Amino acid sequence: MTSLPACVITVSDRSFAGEREDRGGPIAVGLLRDAGWHCPDAEIIPDGVSSVSDALRRAAARGVRLILTTGGTGVGPRDQTPEGTRPVITREVPGIAEELRRSGLADTPLSVLSRGLAGIIDPQGALVVNLPGSTRAVASGVPIVLGVAAHIIDQVAGGDHS
Repeated sequence: MTSLPACVITVSDRSFAGEREDRGGPIAVGLLRDAGWHCPDAEIIPDGVSSVSDALRRAAARGVRLILTTGGTGVGPRDQTPEGTRPVITREVPGIAEELRRSGLADTPLSVLSRGLAGIIDPQGALVVNLPGSTRAVASGVPIVLGVAAHIIDQVAGGDHS
């Protein structure tokens, strides 16, 4: 379908320290590759505003057009992925995050606790979507993102509204 560049950034202190295996990142990578996106293995970074902001900026500077983060969207003390995402995106696309929370209710009532964001990084035109860290949230969320990602990227580049 597409061969646009994508990446997955796993945000987890424990996975970054090697204390816990990253299970969500590889699921997201596999789903992106299966859908035809060019996606390297997931990058693992520690929780924190600056680590998230820096990783998003690096990905956009490399020309990545779809950036998925997994983890750090909850209400724990180190869950700061949205705070790291907000200063990097120039335009929010709230409907994606709303749909991820809504559809997540089929798996768990706790999906409403996700504070994840979705938005565009201009001028690069990259779409960023924060997914929760659970494997179920990643497995059910990536297809939702894939349903609109190519269209959004086309629109950001000036494509027709067809």
